[in-house]
Amino acid sequence: MLNQTRKVLVIGGGAAGNAVTILLRRAGVAVDLIEAQPGWNASAGSGITLQGNALRVLCELGVWEDVEASGFGFDAVGITAPDGTVLHVSEDLRSGGDDLPATVGMQRPQLQRVLMRAVRASGATVRLGVTATSLEQDAHGVDVRFSDGARGRYDLVVAADGLGSGTRSAIGIATKPEPTGMAIWRVAAPRPEGVSRADLAYGGPAYIAGYCPTSATTLYAFVVEAARDRASIPSQSYADEMTRLATAYGGHWPEITAHITDPTQVNYTWFDQMLVEGSWHRGRVVLVGDAAHCCPPTLAQGAALSLEDALVLAELLTGSDTWDDALLQAYYERRIPRVRAVVEASVQIGQWQLDGVRNADVPGLMGRTLAMLTERP
Repeated sequence: MLNQTRKVLVIGGGAAGNAVTILLRRAGVAVDLIEAQPGWNASAGSGITLQGNALRVLCELGVWEDVEASGFGFDAVGITAPDGTVLHVSEDLRSGGDDLPATVGMQRPQLQRVLMRAVRASGATVRLGVTATSLEQDAHGVDVRFSDGARGRYDLVVAADGLGSGTRSAIGIATKPEPTGMAIWRVAAPRPEGVSRADLAYGGPAYIAGYCPTSATTLYAFVVEAARDRASIPSQSYADEMTRLATAYGGHWPEITAHITDPTQVNYTWFDQMLVEGSWHRGRVVLVGDAAHCCPPTLAQGAALSLEDALVLAELLTGSDTWDDALLQAYYERRIPRVRAVVEASVQIGQWQLDGVRNADVPGLMGRTLAMLTERP
């Protein structure tokens, strides 16, 4: 336990920012959390796949029961032909331990609401629709100016402001996300009777067409293709574009496709990759989650890595009376081998598909990477 009260600013109220806020508050650290979006992203996104190592962190946050009740747990993934014929069903590794399912599918807004409630209950100060406009550091802290005119001084600033992190560039880290060449269409839909696991179809007009149950009544479906110029796809055509690809798939897909009607509910996103090397901090400003790294969702590890970052950083901060460069560098050194392995594997799997490599050892690479994640971060 810290021998004095510290004050931390968390920039960004996504998974990483919410998680580190909850954990620091539990240790008695004063935390201000700011989020640029006035709605705190409470309605953004379709679905999310949380594997065991993510569930392990959610247990540490004290929200597992809410996640379990809101999501859909399963232990297997099916591989199908484009026509829906099931070719293989494999049991997934329970990377979070035997007492947790291998995977929980969940509506992304529901996960956000669960974390929001926990942040509020922690006693953190939350300000929405607010950004940090300047950061001025000295040897003992960071002076911050905010978009609402307020000012504050903090012992540490945690940048959890995502892939396009303005904080990352503000502290002089030039690394930026790069597209991998793939893109994904996503939509939430009612769950057809009989869908009790994730299924993936390879081939057809897309690289992958898949779906994942997210509750007793819902799922999210996705179709992965080669990236197109986003400016060339009118947003009002999103439902038609996803439907055009999805209609080539059988099995449960016709029932799912019938619900792809509202273009505002369809999301189109490029796959990106990024890994900040050397350190994830400058002075008393430190990056977590997508601000430090990102990878394609081919291993469904984006949120899990972000949650793990929050857990490790909070553990180091609350276990030491000295917050200095050595401590923040230790956070990076502890995280980088694991994060690099996941990022590289996720990118490699996608590249094999882009290159049409038919004999690629995708199952082997997935298995080795997920086995590594059974170890605590």
